[in-house]
Amino acid sequence: MIQPIETDPAEPKAETKHRTIHSKAREVFGDIAPAFVRYSEEVLFEDVWRRSQLSLRERSLITIAALVAEGHTEQLPYHLKLAQENGLTQEEIIEAMTHLAFYAGWPRAASAMQVVKNLGS
Repeated sequence: MIQPIETDPAEPKAETKHRTIHSKAREVFGDIAPAFVRYSEEVLFEDVWRRSQLSLRERSLITIAALVAEGHTEQLPYHLKLAQENGLTQEEIIEAMTHLAFYAGWPRAASAMQVVKNLGS
């Protein structure tokens, strides 16, 4: 069982937020789903992605793993570009997908690798 880290509640918590990530939600869905855009921008990318507990690099790797595992390749191009901006190399991304093949399924990993390959072409 993971034990919580003991902290002094009187001590101010120093939290440095990561840079702002820009969503494409407004340009893609702004005309039909303003609430979806607001949640994407204000909650997902302005809050969740900016929390300091994980680096942007780690968040990108986790996001790519989740997309591959669920077979959501339509979201991969955006997140692959973001992952590279956040410091992941193509070699690391391919290695993660190879590893995921054994846990998420060979076809899902192969489909994701095809997206990487198409982006490089």
